[in-house]
Amino acid sequence: MNLTLVFLGLFLSVIAGGLIVSYFNATNKSHIIKLALSFSGGFLLAIIFQHLLPDLYHEGAEKIGIWILLGFLVQLVLEYFSGGIEHGHVHVHKGQAFPLVLFLALSVHSIIEGIPLGNQYAGIISEHQHANGSLFWGIIFHQIPVSIALMTLLISTKLSTIYSWLVLLAFAAMTPIGVLFGFYISPSQIGLDVPIILAVVVGMFLHISTTIIFETSENHKFNFIKLISILLGCSLAIIMY
Repeated sequence: MNLTLVFLGLFLSVIAGGLIVSYFNATNKSHIIKLALSFSGGFLLAIIFQHLLPDLYHEGAEKIGIWILLGFLVQLVLEYFSGGIEHGHVHVHKGQAFPLVLFLALSVHSIIEGIPLGNQYAGIISEHQHANGSLFWGIIFHQIPVSIALMTLLISTKLSTIYSWLVLLAFAAMTPIGVLFGFYISPSQIGLDVPIILAVVVGMFLHISTTIIFETSENHKFNFIKLISILLGCSLAIIMY
């Protein structure tokens, strides 16, 4: 896929989330959004086990499991500040102040997950990795429900509609910024092995996907339609591989 199309896809996926909230009156509480979140959780989990983990261990990086664990813990720390908005969890209080810390934590997450994508297009990661675009599509499917949750939060703050959209546009630029960072700066230039940053992202995705799957349950039981949505996400990831 052309790098320009990658930037466009990443940017428009966030805009789509904002439009769904603004023009279709859907919020992160909508059943359809919850199903989309379940689908993205299933897709992420499948590409982790079907594609990303095998690629990482194929590269043979030393102690790669430690870096995956680090990514898991990094996401845990980020969600302490973001309130779990990465997996659609958000507390909405009408008239609240703009959640700057939440926005910063979410932005850091988005930049980090874009870096391996940039490494790929710079030719830093070997050609067999992500050739089918599974990492790209994993981010896309994840970004849409996240942007819905963020826009739901923004319209409940003291910000005007225009400023809410400006904040969403700023967020839409974060993953492309990560892609640019990964495109122009290789891990080796900052003293890291090439697979390490991808391993951190895999750990972050592992935390997000498992949290999504278990938080989309009601009374600790899976709703049948939600279960189907998760299985569809897993199936699509397997087919794409």
